[in-house]
Amino acid sequence: MRPGCSFACGAVHLLCTSLVVLSVSSASSAADWPHWRGASRNDVVAEASGWDGTQWRLHESWAGNVGQGSTSPLIVSGRLYTMGSTDSAETVVCLDAKSGETTWTKSYAAPLYGRHSTGDKGIYAGPCSTPEFDSATGFLYTLGIDGDLRCWDTGSGGKQVWGLNLYDRFNAPQRPDVGGKRGGQSRRDYGYTSSPLVMGDTLVVEVGDTKAGTLKGFDKLTGAVRWRSEVQDEAGHSGGPVPITIEGIPCVANLTMRRLVVIRLDAGRAGETVAEYPWTTDFANNIPTPAVSGNSVIITTAYNKYAMCRLDIKLGKALLVWEINDPSGVCSPVIHGGHVYWAWRGVHCVDWQTGEAVWKGDKVGTAGSCLITGDERLVVWADRGNLSLVETARRSPADYTELARRNGLFRRDVWPHVVLADRRLYCKDRDGNLKCLQISN
Repeated sequence: MRPGCSFACGAVHLLCTSLVVLSVSSASSAADWPHWRGASRNDVVAEASGWDGTQWRLHESWAGNVGQGSTSPLIVSGRLYTMGSTDSAETVVCLDAKSGETTWTKSYAAPLYGRHSTGDKGIYAGPCSTPEFDSATGFLYTLGIDGDLRCWDTGSGGKQVWGLNLYDRFNAPQRPDVGGKRGGQSRRDYGYTSSPLVMGDTLVVEVGDTKAGTLKGFDKLTGAVRWRSEVQDEAGHSGGPVPITIEGIPCVANLTMRRLVVIRLDAGRAGETVAEYPWTTDFANNIPTPAVSGNSVIITTAYNKYAMCRLDIKLGKALLVWEINDPSGVCSPVIHGGHVYWAWRGVHCVDWQTGEAVWKGDKVGTAGSCLITGDERLVVWADRGNLSLVETARRSPADYTELARRNGLFRRDVWPHVVLADRRLYCKDRDGNLKCLQISN
């Protein structure tokens, strides 16, 4: 139930459906969006918003449907990659990013929900994990809702390189009820939601193995397990592990069902815990992805633990810098220019150093994602298809200032994350409806 999804199987109902054969480049460009939360994995891009001082000129280039799910698109070298689902299959799809025409699709049998799923089935279905692109190999890594982890060669028409099912291989259990006095009514399990993460030669995946490591490092070329984390929590429901460097050591920060954990990636010590911080909520809903800046991490949730906090990580400990009762339930926080932004029950801006509120505005509900553009604007994608452009605190330090808005692009929850690449906004809803909006000069 986080911003991110999309696609169906055999019959892909795109408005433009002619097959296009393109040459593929394994290297992504600066204008690409090759990972969950963008090129730098932080929702900050160098591209300008397109605001000309009086108007936000957006032209709909194409639209289509790619199947149910909350996976957000990736944009790499003129191609769009995403996933989606029908009742009996998940499909990985590759489109021409400019025209929406289909380049290739790959389908495999899969259910709409994970095998241990429970709760909230009326508001999500299909894959929720955003794919991961590796520029060194041109490989695309996908993780389905029922644990199908697969590697595809984008340079060979999407040929499968390797694959395995995480449930079958590691027997991750159903997430337990952690709601205390709710008497079992708070149990939630959405299946696999977190994105795989390429770090060097390793693919880091949150498996949720409570006996032999929550996170595992797989050989990205073969799928063989290279290491296992010391922490053995159930998997969280966030967008996945995030790179962070602690005292010169490469690590990842990950929000499991029970805590923030920072894990080493260096050779010989990969999987060891650097620091941890308890963070258990009702419904097991640690949904927003941890936001990283330097050696600091922001985590947040709004399910009984109604809070957001900043932690400074050192070898052996996590130090609380501040905690506020002003959370995000779904949208991952964006750290930029001395401020923290998010869109959940309003668009929020707080001071990075203190956590003090700077401004708040709009009437955003629960579904929402946002990104910061190179000209200091905030693009907000929320609710059931409302797109808005907002000044950052650098341009509007005291008040929420909305520059432009488009309402009602879709009619369903927009859990998938908004994407900006090569002067195009890609907007998607949980049913797989997808629109490409060209930013005009």
